[in-house]
Amino acid sequence: MNKFLLIIFVCANCLLATNTHAQDSNKDFHAVDDYIKKLGTLDTLNMGSIAVVVTQHFPDKIDKVRGIFDWIADNIDFDCKSAQSNNNDRNSSDDVLKYRKATSPGYAALFQDMCSVAGIRCLTVDGYIKNSADDINSKPDGFSHTWDVVQLGKSEEEWHYVDPMLGSGYTDKDMKVFTKSFNDNYFFANKTTFNLQCFPDNLAWQLDNSGPKNKKEFFTAPVIKDAAYLFNVSGYTPLEGDAKVKTGKPVRFNIYIHNQDSVKIVSIRFGEDKKSRVKQMNYTLSGGTISFDYTFADADTYPIEILINGQEVLDYIIEVND
Repeated sequence: MNKFLLIIFVCANCLLATNTHAQDSNKDFHAVDDYIKKLGTLDTLNMGSIAVVVTQHFPDKIDKVRGIFDWIADNIDFDCKSAQSNNNDRNSSDDVLKYRKATSPGYAALFQDMCSVAGIRCLTVDGYIKNSADDINSKPDGFSHTWDVVQLGKSEEEWHYVDPMLGSGYTDKDMKVFTKSFNDNYFFANKTTFNLQCFPDNLAWQLDNSGPKNKKEFFTAPVIKDAAYLFNVSGYTPLEGDAKVKTGKPVRFNIYIHNQDSVKIVSIRFGEDKKSRVKQMNYTLSGGTISFDYTFADADTYPIEILINGQEVLDYIIEVND
C-alpha cells in the first residue's frame, strides 16, 4: 500500500468527524452509535460472534451496517508500520481481529465478512487515493486504497460507499502516528465527493458515474480532503492539480458545493508545518459556487491548501513562471 494517510489526512480536518448521520441518508444514528460504544472491544469473540452481537439488536439493515461500521472504526487501528512497508500480509479478518490493526484491505475485508454474517450484500473495491499534493501526477505501481460498497435494495441507486478505514482516524503526513478519530463522513459517503477523492480500478464501482473517467484524469486532478464532505464538494477549477500560471496573472479558483449556508471564511494555506501561512480570500458565493482570485507575484512552485472555515478542502501545486 502506498504512503497513506488516514484521514485523512492531516489533523485539523478531522474536527468535522462528529457528524451523527450518513451523508447519503437522513437517518439519525445516535441510538446505534451509543449501543456500539457500550459493547466495547469484544476481544474474546471471533468474527462471526462479533457480527451477531453488533447487529442482532437492530431489525433494519441500515442500522446493522451502521453498527458494523461503528464497531470496526472504534476498535481497529491503522497499521502504520505495515503501510510504510507496503505489507498487506495481515489483512485477513482473523489477523485484523487478532492484532486489532489493519491497512485498508484489512478494514474492508473485515467489514465485508461481518456484513455477510448479517445477511447484507457487500463487496470490496480496490482502487486509488491521493493523500497529499505530492501524489498529484504520481501513479502508484499498485492499488493504494480499498473500500466497500453495500447494497440495501435491488436497484443501482441502493449501492452505497462505506470506508471503515477512513472512518477510524488519521495519520500524520509521514504516516508514522495514527490518531483514532471516528468520522462518519465515510458511512454512506456522499457519492459525488467520494468519486473525486477515490478512483476504483473497475469503473463499474464508480457509483453514479460522477467522477474521473480514467486513472490519468484522477491523478492529474487536485487532492480532495476530508472537509470536502462537510460542504458536499462536487467539482472545482482549475481542473488540473498541478496548475501552471504566469507571474502577475490572477488565478481564478471555483469550488462547486451543495452546502453553502455554513461557508464563512475561505483562505489559502501556503507552505507546511511551522513555515505555513494562511491568507484569507475575498470570495463570492453564488448558486453553489465559491469563486476567488489569487495572484502569485514570484516565479516558484507553491503547494497550497484551500480552506473553508479553516478546514482543508482541496490541495493544489501551483507552478508559477515568468
